[in-house]
Amino acid sequence: MSATYEQTPSPQETQFAGVLQMGVQELRDYVETALQENPVFELSDPGEEMLEDPNFARKREWLEAGDWQDSYYQGQDEEDGSRDPLSRMGYYLSDENDLSRFVLSQFIGTKLEPEVLQAVELLCDRLDDDGFLSEDPAELAASLGVSDAVISRALTELQAADPAGVGARDRTECLSLQIERHAGDHRLARMIVEQFMDELAENGYGAISRKTGASEALVREECDLIRSLNPRPGTGFSRRENLSYVTPDVLVLPGEDEELEVQVNGGGLPPLDLSVYYSNLLLETPDEEVRLYLSEKLNQARSIVENINRRQALLERCAKKIVAEQEEFFRKGHGYLRPLELQQAADALGVSKEWIRCAVKDKYLQCPQGIYPMSWFFTRESMSDE
Repeated sequence: MSATYEQTPSPQETQFAGVLQMGVQELRDYVETALQENPVFELSDPGEEMLEDPNFARKREWLEAGDWQDSYYQGQDEEDGSRDPLSRMGYYLSDENDLSRFVLSQFIGTKLEPEVLQAVELLCDRLDDDGFLSEDPAELAASLGVSDAVISRALTELQAADPAGVGARDRTECLSLQIERHAGDHRLARMIVEQFMDELAENGYGAISRKTGASEALVREECDLIRSLNPRPGTGFSRRENLSYVTPDVLVLPGEDEELEVQVNGGGLPPLDLSVYYSNLLLETPDEEVRLYLSEKLNQARSIVENINRRQALLERCAKKIVAEQEEFFRKGHGYLRPLELQQAADALGVSKEWIRCAVKDKYLQCPQGIYPMSWFFTRESMSDE
């Protein structure tokens, strides 16, 4: 059944959208918090830790060890005579300049003008280890022999790429770029980043509240958002020993009978069971206050379980759709990537394209060619369409 996300979403659908957008680590933290805060949850094994699924981890290690596959695909592209500077991007697990290549790989198949694409490549080469662009864009324009307008357009495209905040000129811009990617009205967060970072560092919520006229509760909420951001988005890409920075949400690898296998990373989440004791207590207790409390907690718990299951199912369907549409890419290499529109996937899966956008947001797919943002397999135009 199609989602109604494009209409005014219900509270339940809003909650699901939040869970759907979570990456693996964020989902782990979410479940851990739920276990601590909701007493009606119980684990099959109370001592069970939230570790990565052993089967997923084993297959991931196999992919990472398969350097011969990268060489095979790269060699095949070269045999095809490709001279596109973007045609062999994406080998971010095995290249030295990993951040630059990782960012540049996201522009394969885009419809950017050649001069803008060339400027994007230049900007990627100038990124420092933290993901910042410290050189003056005007000077870069002069060195490339292009107009300021071309560099400005290239910078806008670069700053829309992953990781969020890449291509910023300073910390303030870096955090502001990341805030823009969060749904909702976060003008206060941007104001705090621009004017009140000293107060934030000292937990001066009252001072920020007085100076901005916002409630202290809202100030705390926006400060929590800012603290969740990454002030150094390039960290983890510049050194090979840190390449585990990105945890893939999906694996694509050869399976039986030469079929491509899709596996979604469950994050090693433990089974979330509802307590039989509290469920029975709800039916038996004569205390109305206890009944209301347990009813609320059980409903919350059921909603969390349902949202996680829906997330995993839709993520798997999206991944399988990507593989079905981009099968030649996974089998033959980068020169075979084809344009894929969000609406095309949405129509095939019978859901709103907003659900597809949420499902692939900040998710990563690992395959023999490397690790890619899932959004990379869709056209940038459809991903940015409002």
